[in-house]
Amino acid sequence: MSDLPDLFPGFESRTIRTGGAEIFMRLGGKGPPLLLLHGYPQTHHAWHRFAPELAKHFTLVVADLRGYGQSLAPASDDDHYAYSKRAMGIDMFEVMDALGHEHFMVLGHDRGARVAYRMALDSGERITRLALLDILPTAVMWQSMSHGLAMSAYHWTFLAQPFPMPETLIGKAPDYYVDHTLASWALGKDLSAFDETALAHYRALLASEDHRHAACEDYRAGETYDRQADEENLRAGDKIACPTLVLWGTDYVAKRAASPLDVWKDWCVNVTGEAIVSGHFLAEEAPEETLAALIPFLKAK
Repeated sequence: MSDLPDLFPGFESRTIRTGGAEIFMRLGGKGPPLLLLHGYPQTHHAWHRFAPELAKHFTLVVADLRGYGQSLAPASDDDHYAYSKRAMGIDMFEVMDALGHEHFMVLGHDRGARVAYRMALDSGERITRLALLDILPTAVMWQSMSHGLAMSAYHWTFLAQPFPMPETLIGKAPDYYVDHTLASWALGKDLSAFDETALAHYRALLASEDHRHAACEDYRAGETYDRQADEENLRAGDKIACPTLVLWGTDYVAKRAASPLDVWKDWCVNVTGEAIVSGHFLAEEAPEETLAALIPFLKAK
């Protein structure tokens, strides 16, 4: 995938070996450190419309999650821990250690937001501010799996099916699957919000056998390890301590809960949020509106 178009001109490319993977990232900007974590079925290129503006205010670490983009796809295991959000979060803590950032902010979307809030629950003293784009907690999603949610979020159960069924079916037409998924979650129900060069990266992700398997393992971990970890936090009364901002698209997660902010109040000590007119992909569908909400929060003292 390294021969695909570069959407981060002027940014440094680096790969850091962690205890469980090799993480590829783009580095740029100046100011307080901010880690950006993408979602599915995407790579770090999902942030290409945010990066130039955010780099004016923050030192950016724009990473590919393990198993995604140019990061290593390590072997899976029977309990799916290798692709749990805890394991992915440990990768990112080790990356930030290697870069010299003991304390930092995290901005995550979709799967990356799940890694981000797991990091804040597991080692919250290191996270100074947390921003989550268009998700509800994993345990809440599974507990709410009604008829309507199961139809609109069918990929949660499809991708979590045992190997090799989803990998095999996606592998027969990976470009079709990626394009269908992106379009169906976008406000306009088409691909018009996406840059063609970014789409090339997303299509390449699931065209790769190793990365296709890794993405399915990510969802298998969501159904098992991640759900159980969330439920343990709920039983213990654990909450995210750092200031948290939750933003959601009017045409995606908002359809699944009466108020996403009300859901997150059960998980956070200090949370604010608002809806953005968008589908699921706020950073590409509504970058200006989303940045207008994000930057004041991230720069607040």
